[in-house]
Amino acid sequence: MKLSEYARRNNITYRTAQNHWYKGLLDGKQLATGTIVIFDKKPVRNTPLQVATYARVSSSQNKSNLITQQSRLIDYANAKGYKTAINVKEIGSGLNEDRPKLNKLLNDKDIDIILVEHKDRLTRFGFKYIEQLMEMQGRKIEVINNVEDDKDDLIQDFVSIITSFCARIYGQRRNKRKTEKLIKELGAKGN
Repeated sequence: MKLSEYARRNNITYRTAQNHWYKGLLDGKQLATGTIVIFDKKPVRNTPLQVATYARVSSSQNKSNLITQQSRLIDYANAKGYKTAINVKEIGSGLNEDRPKLNKLLNDKDIDIILVEHKDRLTRFGFKYIEQLMEMQGRKIEVINNVEDDKDDLIQDFVSIITSFCARIYGQRRNKRKTEKLIKELGAKGN
């Protein structure tokens, strides 16, 4: 591949790639025309893909849905010929960024593919960012039921935004009550 392509694939500037070439850090050759060609040495994979399933519901009231959701994910993986290494079930809000099982799964570099039934099972917001970061690591998220209709996706995003703001407002009220209680306690101790 050309040096410019190497720079693009590795998210560095052409100038940085050129500096790497001149320092002898890259394997390749320079053509008579001056074009620098880098040898693409992708490691050959000897092990099968490590696949994980991730099923999530918002509350424990939906626990039966959690079990059937995971079952559908495992059936899908089997139909695709995947062997699942890890099957994760989690109860928690899709708005919550602090889901320990999901965080552990995302940090596990041995997992090549994470299967989810719908995008919102992984996260309500920022799915594209997570997907892009995974791709930069040579990993991917596979969504079984992608929404084909942009209108449905837009409506779901709208509902998610309203839900998020309502949760934040409720949290602010709760924090305000905690703050008022703390001030009252401090005032009582000062008297």
